[in-house]
Amino acid sequence: MIHTGVIAAGHPQTVEAAAIILEAGGNAFDAVVAAHLAACVSEPVLASLGGGGYLLARRGENTTLYDFFVQTPKRANPPDPLDFFPITADFGTTHQEFHIGAASIAVPGVVKGLFTIQRELGKLPMTVVAEPAISLARQGVVINAFHAYIFEVVAPIYQVCPKTFAAFQSPRHPSKLVQEGDVLALPQLADFMEQLAKEGDNWFYQGEIADRIVNLCQQKGGWPARQDLAAYEVVKRQPLEFCYRHARILTNPPPSSGGILIAFALKLLEHFDVNRSQFGEYRYLDLLTRVQDVTQRARRDYDLDETHAEAAGPPLLNPNTIAQYLAPLSSHPLCRRGTTHISIMDKEGNIASLTTSNGEGCGYMIPGTGVILNNMLGEEDLNPHGFHQWQPNCRMTSMMAPTLALLPNSTIALGSGGSNRLRTAILQTLINLIDFEMPLDHAIQAPRLHFENGLLNLENGFSEASLQELTQHFPNYKIWPGKNLFFGGVHAVQTQTDGFHGFGDPRRGGAAKVL
Repeated sequence: MIHTGVIAAGHPQTVEAAAIILEAGGNAFDAVVAAHLAACVSEPVLASLGGGGYLLARRGENTTLYDFFVQTPKRANPPDPLDFFPITADFGTTHQEFHIGAASIAVPGVVKGLFTIQRELGKLPMTVVAEPAISLARQGVVINAFHAYIFEVVAPIYQVCPKTFAAFQSPRHPSKLVQEGDVLALPQLADFMEQLAKEGDNWFYQGEIADRIVNLCQQKGGWPARQDLAAYEVVKRQPLEFCYRHARILTNPPPSSGGILIAFALKLLEHFDVNRSQFGEYRYLDLLTRVQDVTQRARRDYDLDETHAEAAGPPLLNPNTIAQYLAPLSSHPLCRRGTTHISIMDKEGNIASLTTSNGEGCGYMIPGTGVILNNMLGEEDLNPHGFHQWQPNCRMTSMMAPTLALLPNSTIALGSGGSNRLRTAILQTLINLIDFEMPLDHAIQAPRLHFENGLLNLENGFSEASLQELTQHFPNYKIWPGKNLFFGGVHAVQTQTDGFHGFGDPRRGGAAKVL
């Protein structure tokens, strides 16, 4: 049987939109655009047309990274008044502060990115590609338990503006955002996507929608101006390419920092016989924790959170640099944010690995569109030297790292959401696939850990014996009760000699489908 393709994404309706387009004769790139548009409806907190992202696109032997992440505005003087303030998100077991408001809005890139992908790589017209998402927005999507939880976490953001709250208000509990079992229809977003598909991206960046964004920023106190939107461009880059064991890895290059940090960690691990341990053994978990710690130190040493990432990339992977950072590991040998991802392969051999983010959203919608704008200028991870200290007119750095792994008998496309945790989620999935030779679903479902700033976060599922020994060496730890979106959401597809495989990470409500 010849399959049409395989899709893995963060929601069954996101997957279904891509499937409709593949079955209509579209390719993987048509399908990934359709999937992201649908994700704006089915995963509305995690996906938006007001943020930024990256596509790793492979056609034949050629792979290109499409960078359409957000850009800092050109103006250096802050608006007056400055609409920028903190909110506290409640994750249940922990709390986190985010900064939102009009002054947290960076210049969005998703719309330009999707249209560029469609023009250069797709086969079908945008009006056809957008249709599944438009229909879904009109009919509505049933809110599942995972997305009800996400809405609860970000409720303070969606309650800032009455119009934003009204768009996502529960029909059964009007004082709350949508709850599990509610049907969320977004007719305003449907109308906007329908007109956008007809008008094209210039309508967004140089026409009526640009005026609405600028007016919002002027009225509320935000940075972006007309010239910022008009000047926005998608940047095409050569992927960062390196080898790990018997695999060739292609991922997001600098100025994004996620890909280079994954490469750095794998280059450290290459000096150890990881597969001499069983997955979950103390010896492996100890090494993995220390590698994450050293990688975080290298991130700070090379200032990868700033625009220096582009210059710092090659030196960081230099063998002499790797040797320098190996020293603290060698004394412990092995014998001891609103982000979503879509992966698609088609029967023609095309591969699309797309990661996008809206941060947590700024709290405001572009008037009359149903589109919530990003809060990237308020993301602490992206502003390590303090807020409003960014360089004007620069592509912001990001942890997002859509990735391809080319193995002797298999090709895998994967990526993850999850802020700073997404790189460790991708790292551990690659180790599981390459070193431990796990099947795709096992590699993604296996428990994860994340070590940062002296705190070891552990998913439930590791053995008591391993945890007891590990936590003696890392006494500042937290064990999460179950699988949690904190540890990312890896959605991956794979082609092998027996055909296509796909798996969506249940941590973020993932789904997959082979056609």
